[in-house]
Amino acid sequence: MMEKIAVLLAVYNGRNWVDEQIESILKQDDVSLDLYISVDLSTDDSFEYLKDKYQLLPNIHFLPYGNRYGSAGKNFYHLLLNVPCENYNFISFADQDDIWYVDKLKNAIAALKNKACHAYSSNVIAFGNDSSQKLIDKAQPQVRYDHFFEAAGPGCTYVFTVELATHFIYFLRNTSGAQAVELHDWLLYAYARENNYLWYIDSSPSMLYRQHESNQVGANNSFSAWKKRLSLVKGKWYRKEINKLMILFNNSDVKVIYKKMNNNYPDRLSLALQAFKYRRRLRDKITLMILLALNQI
Repeated sequence: MMEKIAVLLAVYNGRNWVDEQIESILKQDDVSLDLYISVDLSTDDSFEYLKDKYQLLPNIHFLPYGNRYGSAGKNFYHLLLNVPCENYNFISFADQDDIWYVDKLKNAIAALKNKACHAYSSNVIAFGNDSSQKLIDKAQPQVRYDHFFEAAGPGCTYVFTVELATHFIYFLRNTSGAQAVELHDWLLYAYARENNYLWYIDSSPSMLYRQHESNQVGANNSFSAWKKRLSLVKGKWYRKEINKLMILFNNSDVKVIYKKMNNNYPDRLSLALQAFKYRRRLRDKITLMILLALNQI
């Protein structure tokens, strides 16, 4: 019997790419899936276009249209809170502009079962208009506090059990400040890790990850992408998001890190010396160490 999976697709001005994504979702091997689409208020008639093209397919469902969420994260929170996730075995996120390999969901579910984990993410192959492709490697070993400083890779690779989904939805619904975290995938990873759910990051890529100027964050695989991320750091966005997560999951260890993060420079310098606990990849550990030492976070 095939596993039942709900795929949650957030769309905003997505007509340029969304057909390729939907087609790749509908071609998934050996799963029984329903696709739930939430369209943020758009200017390119995305909702009307998708409704006209796909509304007769029995496994595609549209959430009511007309609200402005303003970010992919808030749209995904809306999906989680309004899709009957409890009717499925697994839940998956999908962006509007990627292309999934046909065995993406099948392989994710197999990995979750074989490794007795609750959540799955994977590496991706980034690609852009120039047809070049590059592996984005996020599968380094997890470290003690990495979930406060980074997500588990692109959220569009996430597949997770109904048990984790149900508890996370309850958390979203009942925890003040939870939906203020801008990145849904980062919040889910932090929630899972802080609540002792096991998370597997697969080194095998599961999809093509489209890069373009409208990406909210995107892959850090070029100088322009690096500059964009550095501007987020210098603008204190990164620090603010870390603080939001630490306030939500405020155990005794986290209180110490939070205090040092928001106290004086000597405290942040002491954090720099512990950067190996905060990021998975060596390059990112070193970058974080330097940024903390230079008082840029």
